[in-house]
Amino acid sequence: MLPIRLLQPDDPALPALAILMEEMQAHYRVACPPRSEIIAGLKAMPPGAEILVAEEQHRILGFAGFSGIYPGPGLKPGLFLKELYVAGSQRGRGLGRALMQKLASLATQRGLSRIDWTADAENARLLAFYEELGGACKTDKLFFRLDGEALVQLAKPAR
Repeated sequence: MLPIRLLQPDDPALPALAILMEEMQAHYRVACPPRSEIIAGLKAMPPGAEILVAEEQHRILGFAGFSGIYPGPGLKPGLFLKELYVAGSQRGRGLGRALMQKLASLATQRGLSRIDWTADAENARLLAFYEELGGACKTDKLFFRLDGEALVQLAKPAR
C-alpha cells in the first residue's frame, strides 16, 4: 500500500495536492480558485487543520482533511473529517480505506474517542463505503452551515 503521511507546512507536495483539489472541485461541480490560491490556502491552513496524503511518485492520489473537535459525547475530544477524496483514476485500490485507517490510527494514538463526518445522502456508493468501514449514520442529527451573507450579518455587532 502507498505511504500515507501528514502534510507539512511548506511541504514539497503542495502543488501536487493542489492539482488533486482542482480535480475534486470539478468532481463536485463547484467553482475552483486558481492553483496559486489553493497553494496559498494550504500554506495558511488555520491552527488545528491537518491533511493526510497518499503519495506515489510525487503525485498525490488521495487525501483526508480533518481537524480536532471538543467537546463531544462524554466531554471527550475527537476528529472531524472534513474531506476524503481519492483521484478518480485511483478509486478501487483501497486508498480511501487506507486513508481512513491512518486517520483512525492517529485518533487512537492521540487519545481521541471518535471520528465524525458528513456524507452526501444521495451517494449510495459512498454511504456503503462508510458503512463497510463500520461508520454509523446518526439520523438524529442534522448538519447546519452558516456562510455567505448570513455569516456576515451574524458577525456584525448588535446595535
